[in-house]
Amino acid sequence: MAEVISVSELNRYVKRLFDTNDLLFDLALRGEIANFVQNARSGHCYFSLRDEESSVKAVMFRSDARRLAFRPEEGMRVVVRCRATLYERDGAFQVYVNEMFPDGIGAAQLALEQLKAKLNAEGLFDTAHKKLLPRYPECIGIVTSKTGAALQDIRNVIRRRMPSVRLLLCPVTVQGFEAAEQVAAAIRTLDASGKVDEIIVARGGGSREDLWVFNAEVIARAAFACQTPLISAIGHEIDYTILDFVADQRAPTPSAAAELAVPDRAELLRTLQDLQQNICKNMQKRLDLCYNGLEQYNYALEQGLPHRTLQRSEAQLQAVRQAICTQMTSRKTLCTQQLHHAAALAASLNPYQVLARGYAMVRTPDDRICTVGQLHPGETIRLRDALHCAECRVETVEEINESTQEL
Repeated sequence: MAEVISVSELNRYVKRLFDTNDLLFDLALRGEIANFVQNARSGHCYFSLRDEESSVKAVMFRSDARRLAFRPEEGMRVVVRCRATLYERDGAFQVYVNEMFPDGIGAAQLALEQLKAKLNAEGLFDTAHKKLLPRYPECIGIVTSKTGAALQDIRNVIRRRMPSVRLLLCPVTVQGFEAAEQVAAAIRTLDASGKVDEIIVARGGGSREDLWVFNAEVIARAAFACQTPLISAIGHEIDYTILDFVADQRAPTPSAAAELAVPDRAELLRTLQDLQQNICKNMQKRLDLCYNGLEQYNYALEQGLPHRTLQRSEAQLQAVRQAICTQMTSRKTLCTQQLHHAAALAASLNPYQVLARGYAMVRTPDDRICTVGQLHPGETIRLRDALHCAECRVETVEEINESTQEL
């Protein structure tokens, strides 16, 4: 006998089988809407998708429903991207819808979304790759139909804003099977020519199917590889294509692209005039300042102020000079007195001056000056006065008692 399990366990097991099946995780499902209801409070959409033989319950949560570009209605044929699973509480098989497109372009829209995701993952939409438009272009390349209104709109705007800019047209077909390859080839041709400073890819308004060609991958890759700044101007402001995401700049209309491509000559002229006025004003201010300064100097000359200032400075210089001379004379006299005093002191300490007064010096044989107490009997000594020198022999050396010293 089989193992007994609960209903919850069965539903949980079946749900797990659905959720782990990769085939059921991302489905593209075509069907007709039935019993469509959008909850007023939650914003979730509940409906069924059916065909001639079967139907399946579907849920689209509010976060996904907000992205819908149309209002789903009863009986409308649609293509949805969804995942199939089991609502565990009721055991109900249903699909959770992520995106919904009207049938007819649904398959194309699904392919477009897949292409957008692919190119975005490769970095073709990254802002880091966007190039700045030149401020003052000399030549602009245009990729559009030579008979379309877009070309005429661009010409009119550029002729009005900056007529000196040259236009180089690379005519293409902007719809049909060959249009994508022609547009991509035109972008590559203008980029390789080296003659243009920027490129405008333009097409006038039309239906969504008419603009669909600019969602082609070949155009997106040609625009991404283009080294020349590129402006996309496809359809009207509400129209978006893959080229708009890859281009360096997106313009809502061809006329707006022309305005982005070139500066306004009238505005530049006003700017230059403002600069000229500012320069003239600044120059006049500087001249006024110089004139005022010149007037002050002229007044000073007329009043003799420089001469009086020079005389005052000369008197001050003479006084300083006199003070320096006086100080120098005083210092010289003082130094002379100090020198005479030092010379007199040195002369008083000169031993030869003492000898001139009748004294004599006693020297030993080895020519050392000594006292009498250092002599010994029998030694030969030399006596010297101021003018003479004599050799003597010591007979005796006696000590003189102060009490018996003769005066």
